[in-house]
Amino acid sequence: MRKTTHLSRRRGIGVVLTALMLIVAACTTEGEEGTTAPGEGTTTAGGEPAAEGQFCEGTKIVFFPGGTQGGGFETVVYNGARAAEAAFGPDVTYQWSDWDPAKMIIQFNEAVATSPDGIAIMGHPGDDAFDPAIDDAVSQGIIVTVMNTELADAEAKYAAQGTGYVGAVLHDAGFALGQETIARGGLQAGDRVFVWGLVSQAGRGERTQGILDALEEAGMTVDYLEIDDATNADPAAGIPVFTGYVSANTDVKAAIFDHGNVTSTVPAYMEAANLGPDDLYASGFDLSPATIQGVKDGFVDLVIDQQQYLQGFLGILQLCLTNQYAFSGLFVNTGGGFIDESNIDVIAPLVEQQIR
Repeated sequence: MRKTTHLSRRRGIGVVLTALMLIVAACTTEGEEGTTAPGEGTTTAGGEPAAEGQFCEGTKIVFFPGGTQGGGFETVVYNGARAAEAAFGPDVTYQWSDWDPAKMIIQFNEAVATSPDGIAIMGHPGDDAFDPAIDDAVSQGIIVTVMNTELADAEAKYAAQGTGYVGAVLHDAGFALGQETIARGGLQAGDRVFVWGLVSQAGRGERTQGILDALEEAGMTVDYLEIDDATNADPAAGIPVFTGYVSANTDVKAAIFDHGNVTSTVPAYMEAANLGPDDLYASGFDLSPATIQGVKDGFVDLVIDQQQYLQGFLGILQLCLTNQYAFSGLFVNTGGGFIDESNIDVIAPLVEQQIR
């Protein structure tokens, strides 16, 4: 059984009331006596009059949704960012990274070279890998904010310069999913559980570690496999891995998938392994149309939702608020809600629209 270390870090949730008030103010239109047109009568952080219209017009942003264009999870992040772009008016360029931490660093350095006002990044490479590049960007006056996976050191160092975080508290989310899988799956100490995750990735691995900690604390027999690069980029590439594991471990009672796009592929994994909906308790992360169908068909039993649309929307908003009004970094925890067959019909229409 794998030995693990508890990495949970308690963090306060940033207060976003002021940001919401600014949204309302930014969306105010002329036509009523006493109202002010968007941008009228306001100034930027540099003291220049703000342009009339959307309050973030003229702000140049590079935004990283995460994976591949069209991917289930990252498309929702992208949709949130596009909604904020339309609402507030910045000029946004989007970069896709295939969830490859090394590629994220390369693309970030390329983005810095274009001298944008701000960059919204996924924190998967971790502080050790990312912070030197962030130091360089901030020294050039570029605002950097973080989504999905924390860069705690960078967030603390540059909070006053607008480096915030929007996403789940990773270890806590993983630990919660592990606990709920045990409880709802009726697991007992000694039962075999398969975990497919990314524990080796600095920062991002805390979520997988949370799952492992919860299972091992409860006395489960844990079989852990790292998601390989091919499956990370294309979950269908993992079908032979999953079927091979199941055929060699016929006593497995549950499986936890720490990857949104991998979770959405669970029905294909199960069918390829000749498993029916009741043969294995399957849980994972993040909603997508395929995952919703998997829940309805019984192949996916439990999903924890991190509301990634907000990661895109609030990531753009953070950069706009800092660039225009010198606001410091906000911390917003978007994770923690559980979805199963009991509440799937409520959320399904929003998932089909790729908002949830």
